[in-house]
Amino acid sequence: MGRLFGTDGVRGIANADLTAELALGLSVAAAHVLAEAGTFEGHRATAVVGRDPRASGEFLEAAVVAGLASAGVDVLRVGVLPTPAVAYLTGALGADLGVMLSASHNAMPDNGIKFFARGGHKLADELEDRIESVYDEHRTGAPWERPTGAGVGRVRNYDEGFDQYVAHLIGVLPNRLDGVKVVLDEAHGAAARVSPEAFTRAGAEIITIGAEPDGLNINDGCGSTHLELLKAAVVEHGADLGIAHDGDADRCLAVDAAGEEVDGDQILAVLALAMREAGTLRGDAVVGTVMSNLGFKIAMEREGITLVQTAVGDRYVLESMKEHGYALGGEQSGHVIVLDHATTGDGTLTGLMLAARMASTGRSLADLAGVMRRLPQVLVNVPDVDKSRVTTSAELATAVTEAEQQLGTTGRVLLRSSGTEPLVRVMVEAADIEQARAVAGRLADVVKSALG
Repeated sequence: MGRLFGTDGVRGIANADLTAELALGLSVAAAHVLAEAGTFEGHRATAVVGRDPRASGEFLEAAVVAGLASAGVDVLRVGVLPTPAVAYLTGALGADLGVMLSASHNAMPDNGIKFFARGGHKLADELEDRIESVYDEHRTGAPWERPTGAGVGRVRNYDEGFDQYVAHLIGVLPNRLDGVKVVLDEAHGAAARVSPEAFTRAGAEIITIGAEPDGLNINDGCGSTHLELLKAAVVEHGADLGIAHDGDADRCLAVDAAGEEVDGDQILAVLALAMREAGTLRGDAVVGTVMSNLGFKIAMEREGITLVQTAVGDRYVLESMKEHGYALGGEQSGHVIVLDHATTGDGTLTGLMLAARMASTGRSLADLAGVMRRLPQVLVNVPDVDKSRVTTSAELATAVTEAEQQLGTTGRVLLRSSGTEPLVRVMVEAADIEQARAVAGRLADVVKSALG
C-alpha cells in the first residue's frame, strides 16, 4: 500500500480511492493511535467532525462518525463548515481530535480526510505514519479492541459551532467594515453561509456569488481557482473589492475595484504592514515559500521586514512560524495564516482583515497592494524525466548558473521536482515577461536533454 497521507491529509476520488471503509478504518485507527499516545488519558475522548458540501461528504461523514464512536470517542458533528472553523472549534471546545472531510480546491468527484490534533493543529507526521500503519495492520485481519455498553461513543449535532466561529472572526478584527462594498465568491463551498454572515455582521455591504452549494457544484467554474466571474461582478456592482475562497475556505484571493487580481503574496504584504503598525508582527518577519514572487521579497526588504522562505506547502510555512514564533505567513495561492487567531489558513479571516485595512486607512485595495510590484513569473512543467537527478546534473547546474547571470538581481530561477508527479517544475521570474518565457523555455529544453 502506498502512503495514504499527503501534505494535506488523505485525498482521492470519493467511493473509488476514498471509500467508506477507508474513512471508517482510518478514524478507528486515529482513535487508537491517539489513545496510545496518551491524548485521551484521564477523560472521555471527544472529536469535532465537519465537512464541505460535496455529496460524497454525506456518506464519508457517516463513516468517520461511526468509526470514532465505535472506538469510544464522543462526536460533535458541526456539519458544513470551513476547514479553519473545524480547527478553531477543536481548540475552543477542548476536543481531543478534529476531522474535516474536504478536498479543498479539487473538483467535486474528489474528497479528503484531514485530522487535527488537540488545539486545532495539524497532526505531526509521525502520528499520521502511525495511523496509517495501524490501519493497514487491522485492514489485513487483526481484530480491534472495541468498547461495549456505556463505553461506546455518543454522537450529537453541534449547531452552535456556526455562531461560535463567526463570533470568533468578528472578535479578532481590529475595526469594523462600515462603508466597504465587497463581492464574495464562495465557490459553492464550505463558507457559503459563514463568510456572508461574518462580513455582514462586521458592517460591510455584500454581494454574493457561488453561494448556492448543491453538493455537485463545488469549485465548478468559480472560487479562488476561477476568478473570472468575481472580476466581472466586482466591476458590474462597483464594489471596492472581491474576495474568493476555495471549497473548504482555507484560501483567500482578492480582486481590486478595477477587476485586477490581488494574489496571496500581495495580501501578505498588505497585512504585514498593517500588523507591524499595530505591533503584532513578531520579529518584523513574514513567512513565505520558495515560490513567493521576487517582487514580494524586494518590497519586504524595502520596508524593513524579513521574508523567511520555506519549502512549498502551507504545513511547512506553519512549522516555521511555530518554531520561531512568527505571527504571519502564507503562500501565493492564498493560504494565509495569522497564527494569533488561527492554526491553519483561514480564507474568511484573511478577507475580513484585508477589508478592515481598507476601512481603517480609507485607501483602495489597488493602492494598498501597490506596496509590491509583482514580477512576471513563468512556470513550465517538464514531464517524463528523472526528477531524482534535478539537483545532481552538472549540465543542468551550468544552465541554471548561466540563466541566473543573465537575469541578474531583477530575476531568479527555481527548479524543483514535483512531489506527486514524474516531472520537474521550472520557474523563472524576470522584470520582463518575454525574457522570463525565453529563459524558462531554454531551461526546460535542458531539463529534457539532461534528465530525459
